[in-house]
Amino acid sequence: MPRFHIDPDIARAQTISTSFYTDPANFELAKEKIFAHSWLYIGHADLVKEPGDCFPFVLLEGYLDEPLLLTKDKAGKIHLLSNVCTHRGNLLAYEPCRVNQLRCKYHGRIFGLDGQFQSMPEFKEVLDFPTAADNLHSLPLFQWGKLLFTCLDPLQDPKAYFGDMMQRVGWLPLDRMEVREDQVQHFEVKANWALYCENYLEGFHIPFVHAGLNAVLDFGSYTTELFRFSNLQLGIGKKGDNCFELPSDSVDFGKEVAAYYFWTFPNMMFNFYPWGLSLNLVLPLDAGRCKVTFIPFVYDESKREKGAGSGLDAVELEDEEVVQYVQKGIRSRFYSHGRYSVRHEKGTHHFHGLLAERMG
Repeated sequence: MPRFHIDPDIARAQTISTSFYTDPANFELAKEKIFAHSWLYIGHADLVKEPGDCFPFVLLEGYLDEPLLLTKDKAGKIHLLSNVCTHRGNLLAYEPCRVNQLRCKYHGRIFGLDGQFQSMPEFKEVLDFPTAADNLHSLPLFQWGKLLFTCLDPLQDPKAYFGDMMQRVGWLPLDRMEVREDQVQHFEVKANWALYCENYLEGFHIPFVHAGLNAVLDFGSYTTELFRFSNLQLGIGKKGDNCFELPSDSVDFGKEVAAYYFWTFPNMMFNFYPWGLSLNLVLPLDAGRCKVTFIPFVYDESKREKGAGSGLDAVELEDEEVVQYVQKGIRSRFYSHGRYSVRHEKGTHHFHGLLAERMG
């Protein structure tokens, strides 16, 4: 298995080895090296609106497969807990519910909504019981507006992932955004998850692949800014198009910003438009397949079908087509590495550097 390395000088660098996208061993290794040590989107605060609400889910189902549970206690605090009973490993909540406490349906062990052990029948004779190990494991929870995130590694600082984005677009009315559950879309793409991400990370292909999007963006003004675990592609609109009304203290004030395209390592795309947010998540399925989910959070429906934030289905299908052909092409015995456009592929180079850093 090759050791991954990306030259930090983009003018000299070669793209990451194609074995990253094609070797099932690398796909499995990325599970622990990358995803288990990164902040990931888990849902929104409206899933647990009222005290007593519980929402069970599986983190990256089919890949990490970690059963977790969102709860809201009587004081209104949201907790993120392991959904696995500390007695014999049964799942505690099978479906969303509203309860006063968590009671295992297997042997009756009871926990508070904060995950603390409360009682267990027929355990009087057990020595040194209970201990801290009998509480449900509590996971770190980071909230921005209604968006909720977690990381299986408690040492990872969420500000390194989201801080630059929060500072740049924190003026947006995130608390007013309403998720449109009936409009959530899922697309299965026959390409490695990383190929889908790196396609997103460069605007180089827009004039060649997205005629509709190219018509509303000023490609000559398209820029990419790099941060530690994220980056921003700033989409400048053409004069008179649907753009943000920026506050005077914004660093972008005076620009015709049609879209903020933020990517956060490893698999999250935050597409901010004047109507709201299209959150795109990439779920690895196997070395040659991924599932992409589009979640719309809307605060101004009247702008939904205008400018860069319209026609997102067509853009997705265009992206799918090209990355699926790339997945076929990288299997060629005549291709192992490419080079980067210094001007247009800074985001892809940054992404490959993070992959190499994590994979080692």
